Amino acid sequence: MYIGLKHLHSFLPYLLLTVLLFAFVKSVIAYRGQHPHTEGHRKNGLILLILAHIQLLIGGILYFVSPMSTSGLNDLGAAMKDSTLRLYTLEHPLMMILAIVLITMAYSKSKKDISSHLKHKIKCIYFGLALVLILSKIPWSAWL
Repeated sequence: MYIGLKHLHSFLPYLLLTVLLFAFVKSVIAYRGQHPHTEGHRKNGLILLILAHIQLLIGGILYFVSPMSTSGLNDLGAAMKDSTLRLYTLEHPLMMILAIVLITMAYSKSKKDISSHLKHKIKCIYFGLALVLILSKIPWSAWL
């Protein structure tokens, strides 16, 4: 089970990052072009939201069964001194949770009865920040 979840947690980010990048670019284009917020924009945000929460669920399970994070949790002092252990125990989970909170906030705020221009602006900012957070704390050496 651990290996399957680990592979799924390593594959799903490709899909998540693709959808996030697409949603971000689409929002930037719509914001700058003063386009209306369409059903397609809403569905794109919903797909992104679902993928992000599935990734969070799988990551949450892995966090408590992975030998890397459990060893870091058992000795936090040693984990803070080792950059790899610190990444898996603290930095990666925190940044990913923050990114998913931003994605959730963007989707939630864009459902409100506000102008299309403001909806696109909110999505640009929140999706852009989420993209930066995710890209900054992906364990690239283990992922590629």
